[in-house]
Amino acid sequence: MTALITGSTSGIGRQTAEALGAGGATVYVHGRDAQAGKEVTDHITRAGGTAKFFPADFTRRRDIIELADRVREASDTLDLLINNAGGVFRSGQLTEIGVEYTFQVNHLAPFLLTAELVDQLNSSARVVTTASAAHNGTSLNLDRVRTVDTHRSFWAYSHSKLANILFTRELARRGEVHGCGWTANCVHPGAIPGSGFTRFLPGPVSKLAQALDRVPGVTSVAEGAAELLYVALSPRTDDISGRYFSDQVPTSPSESARQSQDADRLWRESASLLDIDVPLPLSAKEAT
Repeated sequence: MTALITGSTSGIGRQTAEALGAGGATVYVHGRDAQAGKEVTDHITRAGGTAKFFPADFTRRRDIIELADRVREASDTLDLLINNAGGVFRSGQLTEIGVEYTFQVNHLAPFLLTAELVDQLNSSARVVTTASAAHNGTSLNLDRVRTVDTHRSFWAYSHSKLANILFTRELARRGEVHGCGWTANCVHPGAIPGSGFTRFLPGPVSKLAQALDRVPGVTSVAEGAAELLYVALSPRTDDISGRYFSDQVPTSPSESARQSQDADRLWRESASLLDIDVPLPLSAKEAT
């Protein structure tokens, strides 16, 4: 098995990468920190696995494309793509393409990476995207992702997690229409203390989020990784696609996350924001 796990130098991504490596998979580790990447690949190698580190900054479109290029150079096929990179980030930032920071890192980056690698996926491959129950209470608003709006870090995160679910729904639909064979699902891994996903927030807010470490019942990093691994590897998910998993069960997400028209619109507008052709087009118009 060959697997790419984004955001795999810490937290549940790292745990997932190390577990796959220990199981004999060739693991492509992704992150921004080369030293952290080396630590993960060294750990996997010492355990008898095979791993390579590919750096990429998901706020930069070129980095994402170069990551896909390096994966294609390293392997002819991909059995598993886990879109895990993301987090809650300080508000008031736009990326180089004029998109709100959190939306780009958490949604546009995995959208572009998946689009770039879709032809690498073998017919039995699985695409697993880390979503969140935090999507509840939001609705799709693609106008707002083009503006700087302060005091909205958690709205931006929740909105990006809604996008992850809609993306998964549309990826599965388009893959089925094209007869690709692979599956696409997303996972709520739980509230993960120690994952570092709030590290870019202002100090007081970040400290509040870190207090989750002391809350009984909050999902551990290992438990969160187990959720991803279940959807990625279990025979019970062989024929399931386009679903949102929580506690290893396909679960109905919010009403906003079940809107097929929004999923289709998000897909097309994401391609437009990234200035790429519509991936897996469903019509001659989309293909041009």
